[in-house]
Amino acid sequence: MPDQTEEALTAVSTFKYAYSTCLLVFSVTLIMGLIATEQTSLSQGAGPVGAYFAIWGGIIWLTMVEGTQGSLVGLAPVNPELYKDSHPIAFLCNKVTIKGENLNRYLMGRQFMVCMIVFLINISGGPLPNPDGDSPDAITLWGFGNIIKNIFFTTGLAMVFLTCMCGQLNSQVNASFCMLDYCNNYFAVFTMWVALGIEFSGLLHSSYLLQMLVVKLSGQEVVSKQKPRSAFESAFFWFRCFGSLAVLCFCCAVTFVALYNGQTTMWEGIPPTVSLIIFLILMSVVGMLEGMQIAFFAVSKIPASERGESYFAKKTCDLLFQDGGNNLPGFMIGRQLSVVTCMFFVARVTSVSLEEGEENIFGVPDALQSLFNTGLLGALMLTIVGSIAWQLVASAFPIGFLSSPITYVFLSVCLIFEATGVCSGAWVIAKIHKVIAGFQKDEVYIGTAEERAMKNMNDDSKRLHTGAGMIAPLPAYQVAAPLSLRKLMESNKEVAAFIRALSNANIAEGGKGMEGLAPE
Repeated sequence: MPDQTEEALTAVSTFKYAYSTCLLVFSVTLIMGLIATEQTSLSQGAGPVGAYFAIWGGIIWLTMVEGTQGSLVGLAPVNPELYKDSHPIAFLCNKVTIKGENLNRYLMGRQFMVCMIVFLINISGGPLPNPDGDSPDAITLWGFGNIIKNIFFTTGLAMVFLTCMCGQLNSQVNASFCMLDYCNNYFAVFTMWVALGIEFSGLLHSSYLLQMLVVKLSGQEVVSKQKPRSAFESAFFWFRCFGSLAVLCFCCAVTFVALYNGQTTMWEGIPPTVSLIIFLILMSVVGMLEGMQIAFFAVSKIPASERGESYFAKKTCDLLFQDGGNNLPGFMIGRQLSVVTCMFFVARVTSVSLEEGEENIFGVPDALQSLFNTGLLGALMLTIVGSIAWQLVASAFPIGFLSSPITYVFLSVCLIFEATGVCSGAWVIAKIHKVIAGFQKDEVYIGTAEERAMKNMNDDSKRLHTGAGMIAPLPAYQVAAPLSLRKLMESNKEVAAFIRALSNANIAEGGKGMEGLAPE
């Protein structure tokens, strides 16, 4: 994602920043008004003060979750000794995540955290479902007409703007270029350990079963950086895998029963079968967008001749990499907007809502039914089935993923969303945050990749475990290099450093990495 906060302003960009920021301020005002008048689920049950704490606590934590991800992944190849003294807390974080498979464990736990926080934001600030249908007349706020209420409440745009711009995109912008400063705090350490704790709990371990299946189908083997498990560790691992699978199946059963019985916050009047179809479509859309991200990074530096013969694969790559590859960051912005929109709809579809006097689903105790009502089951399903699963498939079969016409359609839609500039306010927030926090670019502290190589403090991409069955992004120079050169790079660190420096220098000059270095 380009650091647009440093670009010269043009008339068009200024207009986008201005109108997007106005949309954001208006959306936040509307949401705060809903909470104050107790027209959201949480404010009605816990009061406006509790809902305010929950929604802003969720937004602030979401910024750290998103920013820490960018920082930890980006810093993984960098020698931690370079910033041990200048950024001791960032050093602590990265010493943990570069050990064994901890980075991929963190990414898996972080995926659930994002879904969970978005669901929390939804119940905190989303309008109450109307038992008599979803007419905007059910919402009364400061005399606004149905047009405003339809646009910002019924479609959920107010919540989408708040979450995308305040909770995600602004932190991704700053964390892309100020990784060290962004994660040099104990909030980042706390976030990292929560993500690792979620993974350790086994809640998401059914993803590993899918990982094994995907890697097997791709004709490869699961390569781990961990030492072989002991008998006890293996038993504990498989116990968590099958326990997670059982929990996932139970979540699916509860959600499907609630949908068929009309016991969710789904729109009134929609038949149960249609509700289930809508739910599956939303999950698939989120999955496609998550998988496209992994597939696009995987092929971003592969020579055009190696991107397959499929008509849509070529068409997708042509659109993605036109104008020097500027459409890739554009896709990432449009994708973020699309994913969050779908997440809010999934939260609405899967959040259980029982009428007074109705029997609990499966006759469970009230405490467990209260857990169902939070939408947490939907968050777990979305994380495993609608996110991680698709990322794993895309990591093993990136070219096959690009060959679908749906991929091309979704790419076009995401680019259209980005072109409208509706989320440009995120860069205004990012700029303000950067100035207040005093963030500086990483080069100020550790130099560029070439400068680090000259000091014999080379980056080591092997710390970033990538490839089939992994959800971390792939380093460009490693993906695009011919097989013989990759083997030479593995056996000779000086050759690896030289190729890396050439690739980075070429990109810095506006080229396309390894592809740009290829002879004409």
